Amino acid sequence: MQVFGLLGNPVGHSLSPPMHEAAYDALDIDARYVTFEPDPNPDTLKRAIDGARALGIAGCNVTIPFKQDALTFVEPDPLAARIGAVNTIDFSPDGPPAGYNTDAVGAVRALREHEVALEGASAVVVGAGGAGRAIAFGLADEGAEVTVVNRTVSRAEELAAVVTGATAGGLDSLPDVLPDADVLVNATSVGMEEDASPVSRDALHDELTVMDAVYSPLETRLLQAAGDAGAATVDGAWMLLYQGVEAFERWTGREAPVGRMNEALRSRL
Repeated sequence: MQVFGLLGNPVGHSLSPPMHEAAYDALDIDARYVTFEPDPNPDTLKRAIDGARALGIAGCNVTIPFKQDALTFVEPDPLAARIGAVNTIDFSPDGPPAGYNTDAVGAVRALREHEVALEGASAVVVGAGGAGRAIAFGLADEGAEVTVVNRTVSRAEELAAVVTGATAGGLDSLPDVLPDADVLVNATSVGMEEDASPVSRDALHDELTVMDAVYSPLETRLLQAAGDAGAATVDGAWMLLYQGVEAFERWTGREAPVGRMNEALRSRL
């Protein structure tokens, strides 16, 4: 039996186990997906990664607070190295553990699922934290012209400086940049624990596609306002789904049963 897992702290709320195990069941793979909760410090994370490899664990996802620290203990692929964070580890028999960032691919595949064209699109990413970094790199690599906006403008500028062709601004720049935008992505946690939106309703329009990385609730205030404005909407569960799909396919070399994984995920939201 193969074992896959999730390294994070806390991980009790994670929806990854049912999503991945639904895939194993669908494809008759003898595997289990388990969670590990090391103490939140780099030394413990290194021991956890070494221990997972020694135990023959086939692969691990990595979540808060370990995504950046994990970069030190794996061989990251070029995208993960540019983003500066790892959320998927593949324990190959030879060589060091390989590190990937499937958040970027997850965002891109979520938008593709909704037939959003990214080549040449004008995309606005709200937030310059971990999710914002991954999404900005993913969209730019697909040919989108990315604008990063953030409450702290200097963080947006730092991210834009390393993303090809990106520009930066503060939240107060949204009324200026959104009228000509094709895609808007909220990469902050605003809307998760409060009924709030990082973007004013007045700035939204019917030629936008709006994706919110927040998946609980599924319909955030931002998505409600976007729908009212006539914009197309993509809820955060799609990005969560496709980052998991990408990890599954890297680990197993098989095409993921996306429908079954999506059903398992949404049944728990």
